[in-house]
Amino acid sequence: MNLVRRVVFQAMSDQQHDSDLDWLYRREPEPERTRIYPQQEAAASRPESSSYPQASSSSLYPQSSAQQPPAQPPAPPSPPYQEFGAPPPAGRPPRTRRPKRRHPIRRLVLALVLAWMLFMVGTPIYAWTIGTVIPATPESSRPADQPGTAVLLVGSDGREKLTEQQRGELGTGDTEGQRTDSMMLLYKPPSGKAAMISLPRDSWVKIPGHGSAKLNAAYAWGGAPLLVQTIESNTGIRIDGYLEVGFLGVVEAVDAVGGIEVCPKEAIKDKDAHLDLPAGCQTLNGKTALGYVRMRKADQTGDVGRMMRQREVIGKVAKKAMNPLTLLNPVSYWKLNMAAAHTLGRGSDTGFGEVLGGVQVFLSSALGSGYSLSVPVSDANASRDGQSVMLWDKEASKTVFDAVIAGNTEPLAQYSN
Repeated sequence: MNLVRRVVFQAMSDQQHDSDLDWLYRREPEPERTRIYPQQEAAASRPESSSYPQASSSSLYPQSSAQQPPAQPPAPPSPPYQEFGAPPPAGRPPRTRRPKRRHPIRRLVLALVLAWMLFMVGTPIYAWTIGTVIPATPESSRPADQPGTAVLLVGSDGREKLTEQQRGELGTGDTEGQRTDSMMLLYKPPSGKAAMISLPRDSWVKIPGHGSAKLNAAYAWGGAPLLVQTIESNTGIRIDGYLEVGFLGVVEAVDAVGGIEVCPKEAIKDKDAHLDLPAGCQTLNGKTALGYVRMRKADQTGDVGRMMRQREVIGKVAKKAMNPLTLLNPVSYWKLNMAAAHTLGRGSDTGFGEVLGGVQVFLSSALGSGYSLSVPVSDANASRDGQSVMLWDKEASKTVFDAVIAGNTEPLAQYSN
């Protein structure tokens, strides 16, 4: 009897436990079933004796409605699966997203900065691609490389590209053929001060294959390659880069930076150079600056004075070109680059690094942080073959050249002016 009760009670407990877990496993509650208890088996298990009172099935097994615990309410259905971006279910307030902050001013400033950087980088690259390339590498044997970078800057007075009107306005004359008005060696050492060294055009030197003559004759006879070969053979310095600028290059470069200021101590008047300047400080435009660097007849120092003015003008143009006001002015910056592209030629083996090194020498000279000198001469008014020439000081000039070959410019301080 007790065994039967325990079995019935255990069955009822299991059913209650399963009903309690329906909400966890999301099972629908099963419909109520009528339990059938094994009365016959229970009766058979009892001993047949009249001494025991017979109990009715209703007294032994209470009604299921009285003993069974009340049915649990069905678990609430799980919310249906929602895809991302679907509207929230009814009854739940929608989740509002915080709008992203937009910064139109910041974006505009960023766009302007990027455009300015592209303009600053792209303009010189474009000018480089449209620039003139000049064959300048000699075919003969050359000196060994020295430390640093040595660039030869040549001022050509060729008039082929000038119109008749430009020749008259600039006072260049009608002389035909290739000639050079100025030659400068721009040297940037690995460390220490840079040097701008003028090579007098009337220097009496040995020209390979032609004997002794003026230095500028090498350019007239063999162009840039023979000029480079002549300088290398007479100095022992290897030329790493070659730059050439014409008359119009000086005019356009000076005008692009808004003119340069010069302060002659005495009035200058030179009819051939179309120059008439009073004493004192004044601003020169491109046309007047060209006459200023070409004039020599009205200067008692002759070619030496002209070389000093050439270095002065080049240094001041470089200084104004590096001025933030020039760089921040897109018109001036564009004009300066286009002037360089149209009038500045570079050697076929001259890379951007050599050009940049030359610009650094210009800037150092203009700021007074570099050396500015000419090759020392022993006689500025010598005569050879009926010509007025300049003779180099053998000992002093060798000191200058050896300093460049060694990559040490300190010995040049005694000759700097």
